[in-house]
Amino acid sequence: MGLAVARTRDEAELFLELHPCPDCASTDASWEHALVEIDGELAISYGASCPGCAAEREYLFGLPARETRVNGWPTFGGAEPSELLDAGQWMDVSDRAAAQVPDDPAAAGKVLAVARAAIDEVVKFVPAGQDAVPEDEFWTPEGRAVRAADPGRFRLDRLLVARDTYHELVRETGAR
Repeated sequence: MGLAVARTRDEAELFLELHPCPDCASTDASWEHALVEIDGELAISYGASCPGCAAEREYLFGLPARETRVNGWPTFGGAEPSELLDAGQWMDVSDRAAAQVPDDPAAAGKVLAVARAAIDEVVKFVPAGQDAVPEDEFWTPEGRAVRAADPGRFRLDRLLVARDTYHELVRETGAR
């Protein structure tokens, strides 16, 4: 079937948030999801009518081979790298979250948790025994642009420092 796998609901919803309506660029959609069968295989369908232009939108995602254990929020996936977002897109998600940290400690903890979880996702693209995310793990124009701006950010040592820093900041807010 060849559908990209949505490892968790959090990952699917983030993907949808990052893909505005192609007709009017609205990101405000009330997505409905359902399990569907396509060519004899199960998939998950997310559909919505765009509130900006009434265009009908649908995305189909493959199901993971095994259920991803959800540990807190957000949980984007298991040990395997994402098939929906590339390494550069995950870094951009982390950067955007970190740039919007509010003053309220509880709200700050949630935003920083997204930044930390997104960095965790980037780390999953580093193959065992290697020291950086390989170039072929940037398959979207957006992801390649993030990498081009500062390729060194995708070295494992720098990723681990960023992850640990966000982890400590989340802990300091009292969030998990």
